Amino acid sequence: MILFLGVPLIGNLFFSTFMFGAIIVLLCWTFTNRKLDKPVLATKALIETSSQIVPEERVVVAKEIKRIKPKKKSCGGKKGCCKTKKTCKTTKGSIDSVKIFYATQTGNAKAFAQSLSISAEKRDLKNDIVDLAKYDPEDNLSDEANDTSLCIFVVSTYTDGSPPESASWFFKWLEEASNDFRVQKTLLKGMKYAVFGLGNSLYGDNFNKVGKKMDGCLHLLQAVRVIALGMGDENPVTSLNGGLLEDFEVWQTSLWEKVAKWKGKAGCGCGGEGKGHKEEEDEGVAVESSCDSSGGDSHNEESDSDSGEDAGGQVLDLEELGSMMKHMKDGAKEDAGTDTGPKEMITPLLRESLTKQGYRLIGSHSGVKLCRWTKSMLRGRGGCYKHTFYGIESHRCMETTPSLACANKCVFCWRHHSNPVGTEWKWKMDDPEMIVNGALDNHYKMINQFKGVPGIMKERLDEGMKVKHCALSLVGEPIMYPEINTLVRLLHSKEISSFLVTNAQFPAEIRKMDPVTQLYVSVDASTKDSLKKIDRPLFKDFWERFIDSLKALSEKGQRTVYRLTLVKAWNAEEIENYAQLVALGNPDFIEIKGVTYCGTSKASSLTMENVPWHEEVVSFVQKLVDYLPNYEIASEHEHSNCVLIAHEKFKVEGKWHTWIDYAKFHELMQRYYASNGEQTFSAKDYMAPTPEWAVIGSSERGFDPVETRWHRKNRKDISGC
Repeated sequence: MILFLGVPLIGNLFFSTFMFGAIIVLLCWTFTNRKLDKPVLATKALIETSSQIVPEERVVVAKEIKRIKPKKKSCGGKKGCCKTKKTCKTTKGSIDSVKIFYATQTGNAKAFAQSLSISAEKRDLKNDIVDLAKYDPEDNLSDEANDTSLCIFVVSTYTDGSPPESASWFFKWLEEASNDFRVQKTLLKGMKYAVFGLGNSLYGDNFNKVGKKMDGCLHLLQAVRVIALGMGDENPVTSLNGGLLEDFEVWQTSLWEKVAKWKGKAGCGCGGEGKGHKEEEDEGVAVESSCDSSGGDSHNEESDSDSGEDAGGQVLDLEELGSMMKHMKDGAKEDAGTDTGPKEMITPLLRESLTKQGYRLIGSHSGVKLCRWTKSMLRGRGGCYKHTFYGIESHRCMETTPSLACANKCVFCWRHHSNPVGTEWKWKMDDPEMIVNGALDNHYKMINQFKGVPGIMKERLDEGMKVKHCALSLVGEPIMYPEINTLVRLLHSKEISSFLVTNAQFPAEIRKMDPVTQLYVSVDASTKDSLKKIDRPLFKDFWERFIDSLKALSEKGQRTVYRLTLVKAWNAEEIENYAQLVALGNPDFIEIKGVTYCGTSKASSLTMENVPWHEEVVSFVQKLVDYLPNYEIASEHEHSNCVLIAHEKFKVEGKWHTWIDYAKFHELMQRYYASNGEQTFSAKDYMAPTPEWAVIGSSERGFDPVETRWHRKNRKDISGC
């Protein structure tokens, strides 16, 4: 008998169990190592086209790729795949045609697009090849969301992880649209798409960055992936299949297998035939076939996580920070001993969020962003309601703010409250000259990006490089900025008119304000209860501040405006109360605009049911005017769902004079500044005649006949608020 430390080994139950377990572990380890060491087989050469593939020089790319075992599909596309699911959440339709988009710097992406076209023809699929350098996404991309086609994007990554220069506008537009609250997140719902990226893993974090970002952005706009993102690697050492061409061939083969399931079918295309399988069009969330949650294609595990990350993920909402805010506060306490000065308004987290939404940030508390109407007028497609009402040139207007902070959390805020809030200035303060120069510089850079964009008028682009108007209304409360008078004076010195908007919570600042071209006060409700419900102000004495702000407005000698946002079922029934507020502030003009639905948010309960039709806005205005002596309806801008009420003093000899003589205004302002404010002037001193097309009752309904009216092919609004 064999003894170990006095214990018999043979016949001992513990020892036998131990040895048996050790043998099992050894066998599993050996089997696993053999499986992982199995080389990935390269497939046959590309036969779909004879195009010579030129090495993609300067292609920029992301992380090093590890050889990872492809993730198994949830069902493998086999019969009965959906038997465990009540529904298959995917878009409906078939694939009877394909549209192949490419963005290239050296020609590789174009060659792959041609290869896809030849393959599509062999499968009796109609197809078109589109160069993204010549494609306008704002006009056309939403039209690609239909039931019978597939959009394939073949894109290369260029210097520093950027797209090819010729297609930079397309990618800029797509990224902003996917992160902008003003754009409906169902914009591309119904589109079926596939993305193949070209890159080189030697470039580290920039590997296939453009393909990842495009895949993520399309998905955020609720387009449906037919196949997981394919990432071609020019580096044969790390390529899963031996090189760029081989990676493309493997991906293309998988793509056509997926397409075969959709071709000629009206179903979901997932291949599921299990008991109880049915289709369901999911409302409100981005969906894809339940049978392609991963896809098992080259670099798939990495693409699943990276595409969403590069697309920006969820935009920051400060009301939902939770534990993150607690962590930041704890960190602030730790740093309290080393930093005793005021904090910056824009935190790194907020900076990242706003930048992804297309803002150009200036210093520590200011920002500028290009307005949709600026883009529209650059194309000759009409200006905003300020063009109709007051004669501004929308393509020469800069929208900015010197304070991203606000004292309200309005339910219709199109920023969804991701900006800071506060009741007083408590942050580090930047120099007003730096803000003005920074805003202009960034605005001109954004305008300059439109060079070469399809549809842009060269003469308008040249004019856009000389700003004539500034809307201090981008976001936040501009009048909170302690140096607001100096900032406005700098604008006037450059002959830039000023349109300043305040939320009627800072009456003292309104009284201290020097003349501006036009001073706005937002009047979002007419009673204390409804104002609290709609604006959700931070001040406890918000109603008293609101009333005092209206009184302060009545003391101004220059043009003043009430701006009223009409929210159906919230503030559209308070006509008599509104009339009393008009008597209190005696504004020159009253702008009444239907609220614009800017998507869902936990910060707001508004739905499309709260958006009034233009006819409903006009009806409200007509009833309101009946309560207002000395006021009439002067103009409308149907496209903005906006109507203008004007004081009768602007109706001279039966003709409206709501437009502004901007040259005269600047002349009057120079006299005002030169006399230290003693030589003042009134709103009537710089009024100008309103053209007939802009007057209420005209057949144009506020659309400038010099412009070209653009009608979209579908009802999806991609223009924002």
